[in-house]
Amino acid sequence: MRMSVHRHLGTLMAGAALAVTATAVMVGITLPGAAGAGEPAAEGARNAAQRAAQAPGGGRGLGQAQGAVAPGVVEPPAAEGERGTGSDPLTGDEAERAARIALNRQLLRSAEDVDGDRGPQRLSVELSRPDTAESDARRAPRRADVTFYDYADDTLITKTVDLATGTVERTGTQRGVQPPLSRAEQTEAARLLIADPLGAGLKADYEDATGRELASPDQLKLFAMVYRAAPGAQPDVLNRCGEHRCARLFPKVVNGPWVDARHLVIDLSTREVAALGRD
Repeated sequence: MRMSVHRHLGTLMAGAALAVTATAVMVGITLPGAAGAGEPAAEGARNAAQRAAQAPGGGRGLGQAQGAVAPGVVEPPAAEGERGTGSDPLTGDEAERAARIALNRQLLRSAEDVDGDRGPQRLSVELSRPDTAESDARRAPRRADVTFYDYADDTLITKTVDLATGTVERTGTQRGVQPPLSRAEQTEAARLLIADPLGAGLKADYEDATGRELASPDQLKLFAMVYRAAPGAQPDVLNRCGEHRCARLFPKVVNGPWVDARHLVIDLSTREVAALGRD
């Protein structure tokens, strides 16, 4: 009987020792007589406890010690199509990267955009055609032509970026060249027109069509074209259109009718509005 009791107590003591040891490992406590300080198991337990204590809610009790360790983070796979090949159109990532490379500090400091802020107005980013010397277009480096307009001196700037090396291969500047208007330029032209006395007719037509006041370009669907001056065809204030960047708007009420504003021209370079003679 005594031997049976001793064996039973021994079993209980062994079970209790295992339970205490397991709990100690969970919270990083080294028991007397456990592995030495230099042994990997003890070091791992202490490090795990320190990480758990530093995590949010790490000191909330023994039962939460394991849950306090932050789960591992799995990085998502790279999105397909980040880089095109051959003559494929530029991906969104390629276009943004090319624009960042083309916009150097000097240009950022000296140029102005359509709002008058620092930095040139970005117009477009397009895949560049291979050079004529590159006979095999499929193996030619992928390049992007990034086009800016500098409103500080009415200059069109084109930078050709090698997408593989991340360098600007060449820069070209032109005056009197007016590519299509960007979305930002159309929006600014509409904003200037709405704020100008000559925009009163546009605002009245909008109110007639919707019953609401026109106060923002966001209330219109905008289409526009560049206006170039022709001898005797416009008031003197518009005579430099073509050298200046000028816009002619064709606005439409969102989910509604067109509004006739063809006779109005906005000089974005001088921020002036003028009316052409009606036919």
